[in-house]
Amino acid sequence: MAAQWPEIERAEREKRRELVLQAVDERLRLCEGQLPAALLSLTLLNHLEVSGCSELREVPAGLGVLGHLQSLILCRNRLRSLPPSLGQLRGLRVLDVSGNELEELPAELCQLPELCTLNVSWNRLRELPPGLQRCTKLAGLNLSRNTVTAFPAGLLGPQLPLLASISAADNLIRELEGGIGLLSGLKSLDLSNNQLTEIPYELAECTKLKEINFKGNKLKDKRLEKMVNGCQTKSILEYLRDGGRGAGKGKTKTETAVREDVKDKKKKKKQRKDSDGDVEDVNKMMLRILHISENPAALTVNVTASIKDVRPYIVCCVVRGMNLRPGNALKRFLTAQTKLHDDLCDKRTLATIATHDLQLVKGPLLYDARPPKDCKIIPLNRKEINAKELVRQLQFEAEEQRKQKKRQNVSGLHKYLHLLDGNENYPFLVDVENTVISFPPITNSDKTKIRKSTRDLLVEVTSSSSLQVCKDVMDALIAKMAELNKFTLENKEEEIAEPEEDDAPQQPAANQNPDTEGSGQLVLEQVRVAEVGGSLKVLYPSKTDLNLSSSFVVMR
Repeated sequence: MAAQWPEIERAEREKRRELVLQAVDERLRLCEGQLPAALLSLTLLNHLEVSGCSELREVPAGLGVLGHLQSLILCRNRLRSLPPSLGQLRGLRVLDVSGNELEELPAELCQLPELCTLNVSWNRLRELPPGLQRCTKLAGLNLSRNTVTAFPAGLLGPQLPLLASISAADNLIRELEGGIGLLSGLKSLDLSNNQLTEIPYELAECTKLKEINFKGNKLKDKRLEKMVNGCQTKSILEYLRDGGRGAGKGKTKTETAVREDVKDKKKKKKQRKDSDGDVEDVNKMMLRILHISENPAALTVNVTASIKDVRPYIVCCVVRGMNLRPGNALKRFLTAQTKLHDDLCDKRTLATIATHDLQLVKGPLLYDARPPKDCKIIPLNRKEINAKELVRQLQFEAEEQRKQKKRQNVSGLHKYLHLLDGNENYPFLVDVENTVISFPPITNSDKTKIRKSTRDLLVEVTSSSSLQVCKDVMDALIAKMAELNKFTLENKEEEIAEPEEDDAPQQPAANQNPDTEGSGQLVLEQVRVAEVGGSLKVLYPSKTDLNLSSSFVVMR
């Protein structure tokens, strides 16, 4: 048995603290879907990952013997249950079981006193176990893409002062309790695409809250609903703090506030009238912020057969009209991309995003799997190097980070090296000149890097999971780009040019739409992804993408 699992044998022999098993379906089939018993002898492990295994439906019942585990990653398998012995992992800090088929979680999960991060997204959960508030060190909770109808009693309360991030998008949550205001450390809250009708005014008491998302809910307060769809976090919290309609029961203004309202009645009436007009104008603009061009695609991506066993799924799209020059527009865009990588892409384990300056891309493109020693790339902010040497360099840097920080965690590109484990060939997106412009999931090329002068982008999403994951991520990214473009237009920040970075000559973009110039609108153009030989794999965006049946997207 040990001979069939060399990673386990090596980890035991070398007394390793980390073990990563990815895409080991063939060996699992030989073992009737069971992980070898030898795994439970690795009692020194503090990091265990078993991911990307469609044959894995359960983990060993005796998992609790791995008492030193601090990080347990069991994502993108087909797990249908977790063993009660999970509660014996008293030192566990990170638990990621996203992308499985779990319908419930064991009650013993609430017995993990050191748990900091819990990711149960992309499962079939209808509820969370009661008592989760006993995990008092919990800082991040991701339960997006389930069928949860309510938060368990006590979860939203003072027992979790460190809880900084809650992502519960795409569930069936009907009510958000006022206890949310007792989460003193809350910084990010995503409850988009649920069944909420009200937002409690207590949310405004979360003084550290910087980012909220309630889009896709049918709120009773239509003014608040407009603000949710078009305004920033600060405006929504101010509205709730001032006792706006739909802010929840029990909120009354002080006498001072009432007197202030009477004193400034005429002034505020005029301001409200102007504000209503502004909101209406913003929503009219939002209705036309996404245009889909169904003209024959100017750019195509050909996919080779060799990519099938490496990272088979890719979706691309051309986005025209981004305005990245003013103020911090470029920084906001890159930050949004990073957040999508961390949340929706599950730290790039589900998908990876790459964005390119379209003017610097020379098509048609080829998506291929090649030996890393044969492919050179200019990684972002680095010198040209072949992919094999780049990975070796990053591995060395990762080890240096671990030594300096005296811990297992690493940062930057080093966090994603394990996603290449077990692959002899690596995925590359190359242009017509055979130049690598993207090396997912690690980096894209400095040659096509977006700058403040970039207006037209090629957006690329790749995945080893499914084509639908690529589309979901692309949908979310484009919606975010539209939102950022609108924010830039509304705030009218001063333009900042960086001529020292703009080495490429700036020429008018092909197919540029003068009607959208300066309007904040984005124009999307389809990119055709086809097998070498012409058989179509995917054309994005199609009529089934971006919720084209809604009023927020206009076909053109």
